[in-house]
Amino acid sequence: MIHLTNVTFGYNRRQPLFQNLNISLQPGTIYGLLGKNGAGKSSLLRLMGGLLYPTSGQLTVAGFEPRKRLPAFLQELYFIPEEIYLPAISIQRYIDTLGPFYPNFDEAQFRQYLTDFDIPQHQKLTAMSYGQKKKVIISFGLATNTRILIMDEPTNGLDIPSKKQFRKVVSSVVDTDRLLLISTHQVRDLDNLIDAVIILDDSEVLLNHSLADIGHRLLFNTVSAVTEPVLYAEPSLRGHAVVMENRMQEDSKVDLERLFNTTISNRERIKVLFH
Repeated sequence: MIHLTNVTFGYNRRQPLFQNLNISLQPGTIYGLLGKNGAGKSSLLRLMGGLLYPTSGQLTVAGFEPRKRLPAFLQELYFIPEEIYLPAISIQRYIDTLGPFYPNFDEAQFRQYLTDFDIPQHQKLTAMSYGQKKKVIISFGLATNTRILIMDEPTNGLDIPSKKQFRKVVSSVVDTDRLLLISTHQVRDLDNLIDAVIILDDSEVLLNHSLADIGHRLLFNTVSAVTEPVLYAEPSLRGHAVVMENRMQEDSKVDLERLFNTTISNRERIKVLFH
């Protein structure tokens, strides 16, 4: 559904942010996009949304070239940026203005999400708190029912109960023809939500695999003492939280934070294990 082939992009031609980047993302999946500050996560999302243009290479989203911004393409994708703006209008006016751009928009679904998020529906959008505004944008994006939904740091500004509700609502909307891509620094907000992880670092994709595949190849464990080779270890209350190669095919729950640290600190070994 989203395919990048040898994509190069940079704000400065002498220092590309990405060079010969290759990614393939499939429908029916919730992807988590992880990376350090400055790794280019937001730029990558904007390339997919047609807000930035590749210097070279091929990029297609749902069969369209995003840079052309064709109406048929815009009806298939909804993009929630990290920084949001809402006009000084009512929710109903917002629905009446933007809803018609999305053929599959469902007002009843939108209002149900607002209820789930405990959003007051009879005041102007600009009178809401930042967290409330964020939940309005998320609710609207989900209710557009576009085939592709891209979210950049969607949980910024949300309190703990709202983050729990976010995970519950988002997990309920995926079907076999829909793709969700969520970029975040708050990796724990993606626990029990995503199906696959993309880790972007130093102009390349180090990892793009399902959690099931990651759990098949890596073992996440806690040991009292590190007595055998590990890929990553950090102190914990019960000894050491470690990540090691899963040679015995044991079951363990993927810890996203440890996975990220393991991947960044063992780039070449991770490439061998997963490629």
